[in-house]
Amino acid sequence: MGSDVDFSNGNGGAGGYLAVPDDGRGSGPGLIVIQEWWGLVPHIRDVCDRFAAEGFVALAPDLYHGETTTEPDEAGKLMMALNLDQAVADMSGAIAFLQEHPATTSDRLGVTGFCMGGGLALVLAAERPAAFAACVPWYGLIPWEHAQPEWSNVQAKVRGNFAADDGFFGPDQAAALQQTLRDAGVDAELKVWPGVDHAFFNDTRPEVHDAATSAAAWSETVAFLHAELD
Repeated sequence: MGSDVDFSNGNGGAGGYLAVPDDGRGSGPGLIVIQEWWGLVPHIRDVCDRFAAEGFVALAPDLYHGETTTEPDEAGKLMMALNLDQAVADMSGAIAFLQEHPATTSDRLGVTGFCMGGGLALVLAAERPAAFAACVPWYGLIPWEHAQPEWSNVQAKVRGNFAADDGFFGPDQAAALQQTLRDAGVDAELKVWPGVDHAFFNDTRPEVHDAATSAAAWSETVAFLHAELD
């Protein structure tokens, strides 16, 4: 369903994985999907394929430019070494590519991301507010102290999926972020799902994956994105 693509980031080359609906129309609203700290791994490609099956044109930019890992220590190093200016440039290139793609039917896009990517989804919604109508962070955290965005810039509606047993970004932090967003005038609801841990949606990690909660969160996310982007 999907394929690797190349696009410009304004000062060089970037790339990612693009999945387009194959329902006969071959088109739909555009959605940026942002990776976890592991990189653009098969799980994120599969998530793009799943969004395409739901009718979205889904693009995951490769923020590590080809590097991936399955080791947490290495993933942490890759995440903390990420040049945020470069990442924003790569994601902005992905926005332009998706907006110009003939399969994209929506004027404004959605953005979603997981773990590190959930935090970056929020950052991107603040950095490029006019591009987005909807933002869905999944257990998103922003580990870089200097990367706290100007939340009042966000124009997208924000609907998040967080985990009650998350040791990285727990319910109290999710509630504080929700209040910060609302205080800044953002239409935000960050849902904390009970009895699940960080990365509960990642079905390649059986130690934390929760199939029932994942299915429920997915259903709500897809409905929200269609409501805002169709």
